[in-house]
Amino acid sequence: MTRRKVPFAIGEWYHCYNRSIEGRTSFENARDYHRFLELLYLANDGSPLRREDIGIRKFEEVLGMPRGKRLVAIGAFCLMPNHFHLVLKEVSEGGITAFMRKLGTAYTLYFNARHERVGNLFLKPFQSRHVSADRYLEHLINYVHCNPAVLYEPDWETSHVVDPQFLGGHIATYPYSSIGAHTGAHTPLRAILDAEVFSIVRTAPIQKMLQGARLYCADSDIP
Repeated sequence: MTRRKVPFAIGEWYHCYNRSIEGRTSFENARDYHRFLELLYLANDGSPLRREDIGIRKFEEVLGMPRGKRLVAIGAFCLMPNHFHLVLKEVSEGGITAFMRKLGTAYTLYFNARHERVGNLFLKPFQSRHVSADRYLEHLINYVHCNPAVLYEPDWETSHVVDPQFLGGHIATYPYSSIGAHTGAHTPLRAILDAEVFSIVRTAPIQKMLQGARLYCADSDIP
């Protein structure tokens, strides 16, 4: 795995991530998380994104709306209070860059209007790392899904986990990641993901997930 130094290549997977400016909270409540999840689905379309044209719809209805040509394939995601992680594959020329720009702009406009603020919400540019092999993709997706562990065991990356079963339960039920879709749960969030990833990556027991996540951390310099 290498930090990106060249343009994204079609057919390759990348870990794309970003955090809010000054570490401020970028998701204040469930409504904010749900809007970002909606945008993960809606921004993945070559057509212009106009969220206001959708009107008032239920969350599940938004994730079932028809779209045009995809910009990226989404393999996994996790939203945390002040940052987010995405696993993306470039499927059209310039797709990842266009998708990340649409996603960030649309959410920032929403967030600023709702919370009465101005200016950028996320750092620019977003960070990315190329995933060069399927085994690293598996470690990466484990890492992304294990991110909520820090909310319950802040030192999980470097220390012994006191209660893996307790931690695993919280990771498995975290509502703002794609782990449910990967474990076969009936969730509308599956619509955000590309079906190909399920044939590449299998969800492992919590101990193996944590091990894979740590392997990814050891080979990266994610802040």
